[in-house]
Amino acid sequence: MSTLKVFTDIQASAGLLDWLRNEIAPHELLLPAKRAASVLVEQASDPLIAEADIAFGQPDVASVLNAPRLRWLQVSSAGFTRYDTPGFRKAAKARGLVVTNSSHVYDQACAEHVFAFMLAQARQLPRSLKTRCTNSDPAWTMLRESSRLLLGQSVSIYGYGAIAERLVGMLAPFNMEITAVRRQPRGDEGIRIVTPDQAIAALGEADHVINILPDNADSRGFFNETVFRAMKSGSVFYNIGRGTTVDQDALADALQHGPIEAAWLDVTDPEPLPEGHRLLGLPNCHITPHVAGGQRGESRVLVAHFLENFRRHLNDGALLNRVIG
Repeated sequence: MSTLKVFTDIQASAGLLDWLRNEIAPHELLLPAKRAASVLVEQASDPLIAEADIAFGQPDVASVLNAPRLRWLQVSSAGFTRYDTPGFRKAAKARGLVVTNSSHVYDQACAEHVFAFMLAQARQLPRSLKTRCTNSDPAWTMLRESSRLLLGQSVSIYGYGAIAERLVGMLAPFNMEITAVRRQPRGDEGIRIVTPDQAIAALGEADHVINILPDNADSRGFFNETVFRAMKSGSVFYNIGRGTTVDQDALADALQHGPIEAAWLDVTDPEPLPEGHRLLGLPNCHITPHVAGGQRGESRVLVAHFLENFRRHLNDGALLNRVIG
């Protein structure tokens, strides 16, 4: 095989880039003058990508489509919104461009994050951590009686992919009734699957509604006033998908006036929310700053995932997390 050129704009230490360079040798690593600040930020165009056979990171769409040699792009995040358009998909198909993402890097961490949200809500941790009382106070009794068990409760998941699969495994010991919404059911999910046209009906049954929807034309604003009104009284809403999938004013109304008891969000629109935003002032809305996928050694795990796919690419194997092509 001739020497391949791999372009990457990921933000990584010199040592990690040296490891990447050594692992792909004798193939060549191309580094732009400026790399992306995070996996969530698209990088400015760099002329080096025009020489690349493979790209790894967040290169801008125009550069990808104008790179004549490029045949495979691995996006350094689970989301691939900027590439998930009819125009890009059509152009990628025409030139034989394959796109993979990094879902396997973040699925376990994101699943654990939303599971932590669920446990924190069930055990009333936000209120308990702020309360100082003896075991004879009314506040003590209220906290105990308002705590719940996850055992036997019902869950509805919107966006059934790698994160949802991990989460379902974590919830298995709790014997929960789990329903997931999926555009095209495979038939091997092992849980109840409903299609988007059945999604609203599923809401009224769920104690926990978990949003893992990506940002695309079909999902933007999906959780709106109509959807929130259809939710079960006392239910809890979680979002670790994308902030753009939620009408945040409608969510605030549902938190203030029902039917939702609480919301736990790792994503918002914008990020962070501006001072004075309604959601920030609600005691039953808990927000973490888009950290669900975070983990110790994250950058090294990200590079290792790319290297696994690189080896597969060299050996004509099936690429992990293939999303286009």
